[in-house]
Amino acid sequence: MKTMFARAGLALLLTAAIALPASAHRTWMLPSATVLSGDDPWVTVDAAVSNDLFYFDHVPLRLDGLTVTAPDGSEAKAENAATGKYRSTFDLHLDKPGTYKIALASSGLMAMYEENGKMKRWRGTAETFAKEVPADAKNLRVIDSQRRLETFVTSGKPSDTALKPTGKGLELVPVTHPNDLVAGEAATFKLQLDGKPASDMEVSVVPGGKRYRDDLKDIKVKTGKDGSFSVTWPEAGMYWISASYEDEKTVQKPANKRMANYTATLEVLPQ
Repeated sequence: MKTMFARAGLALLLTAAIALPASAHRTWMLPSATVLSGDDPWVTVDAAVSNDLFYFDHVPLRLDGLTVTAPDGSEAKAENAATGKYRSTFDLHLDKPGTYKIALASSGLMAMYEENGKMKRWRGTAETFAKEVPADAKNLRVIDSQRRLETFVTSGKPSDTALKPTGKGLELVPVTHPNDLVAGEAATFKLQLDGKPASDMEVSVVPGGKRYRDDLKDIKVKTGKDGSFSVTWPEAGMYWISASYEDEKTVQKPANKRMANYTATLEVLPQ
């Protein structure tokens, strides 16, 4: 009975660690525009977790860990941030010409163990793990969970300085510029895991507007040996792309399982 209970608890822990693309709820950030011009451009970005893509119907996405990389590589400031019942929102002043990367990244450990005959769950960092989880914990399972959400906006001419990967976790490396996507044309990207090609990984591409249609219209593609994949956009609109990774080989103690997720919102313009 204890073994069955432990397995059931581990399944819940895995589910909580990362929301996989196949799940009902999807996390996303949605900019009010991705390609702008003019002397004083601004964008507003919504962030939420929802059943229907880009529609506020579940819970807000918390903005902890939000970073904005400006076209020159410096950190830009998100303004007027607020979190409501169904969404979080913030404004971004594009005071430099070029491309901005907006990212929400998080990482940490999740553990489940047995104590005095009861299953316990814990969240925290590697630094606090030893202090808060008993050294003799029974049936201990620890997951190293990493998540990254991104979107991109450009003022004037596109640039690529802000697009450089950090080398940590699962990341998108654009070959085609993410603000130069056109309906009917193919775009190429690469996925990297800790700076190395993420090969043979499935990528899910879902167009927005699911609330108003019966068919998900999702596209499934796989990365090649160099981590690259291509998508031919069937129509203009906002798209949600996502990929997930898990294994028990690349983990470092105290974790015995690693899970990583990458999600981005991209706008495809008409020809």
